[in-house]
Amino acid sequence: MPVQKTEKIWHNGKLIEWDAASVHITSHVISYGSSLFEGIRCYATPSGPAIFRAREHAQRLVNSCRIYRIELPYSTEQLVQAMVEVVRVNKLPHCYLRPIVLRGYGEVGVTPFKSPIETYIACWPWGGYLGEDAVEKGVDVCISSWSRMAPNTLPAMAKSGANYMNSQLIKMEALLNGYVEGIALDTQGLVSEGSGENLFIIREGTAITPPLTNAILPGITRDTVITLCRDLDIPLLERPIPREELYLADEVFFVGTATEITPIRSIDKIQIGNGRRGPVTKKLQDEFFALVKGEKADRYAWLTLINQPARVAASR
Repeated sequence: MPVQKTEKIWHNGKLIEWDAASVHITSHVISYGSSLFEGIRCYATPSGPAIFRAREHAQRLVNSCRIYRIELPYSTEQLVQAMVEVVRVNKLPHCYLRPIVLRGYGEVGVTPFKSPIETYIACWPWGGYLGEDAVEKGVDVCISSWSRMAPNTLPAMAKSGANYMNSQLIKMEALLNGYVEGIALDTQGLVSEGSGENLFIIREGTAITPPLTNAILPGITRDTVITLCRDLDIPLLERPIPREELYLADEVFFVGTATEITPIRSIDKIQIGNGRRGPVTKKLQDEFFALVKGEKADRYAWLTLINQPARVAASR
């Protein structure tokens, strides 16, 4: 899905023109993948545009930078205010935001310490990631031949650009084999996540999702669904999932900023449940979309309104 150009991008505390946001070819990030980023949705609500869980995303970006020894010169609150500013100036009713921190133009070599830290926040209109009807009809996926990162190699808890080279291999393999997405296993052969999504299964009414120890990103939407399960009295387990349990599940669905909550109708050409969106998935979708679109009261303080003073959720 092509990026739709907007007017302004936030860069190191200032708004610049879209076309002025450039990186030199010899910047550290180009050769060595030294970037940390976030993907965030801003939804249209009756009260105007609202960023979903802005503070949690900002905090995860701060955490990713800490893991990679990047001294980010902005607090979570400053990052949230910058997100609000860039959405407001671009006058978008809804959009996708991409904050990114990278090591820029400095010395050549693996050692990154003398390369400057650059922080950007861009936003643009964006629709459904896995297809406009995927949220209702579901998608066909496969188990990837590529595993997620082994422990103590690349940190899965950091949302780094380097990790997404692995994601690209998973996604390309799936597409070339006729699927919409791939599911990766960890190096022990247990279910990890999709190329850019966390995953839940439903068995006999219980929602089950892999724990952080299965090389998954600590997803904001994953945390959202865990919270909704508890409030909707859906039994929940965080435990390892063997590959074959995917085929036996009553329902399986992806969760993520881009995918939101997307049902999976088949895995490796094995039909999941009835081959369509299941009742637990729909129940969670209905509650999720009602909250993010402002159709229900924001009882968790998850929405940061653009046209009012920034409302920042308390730390979780």
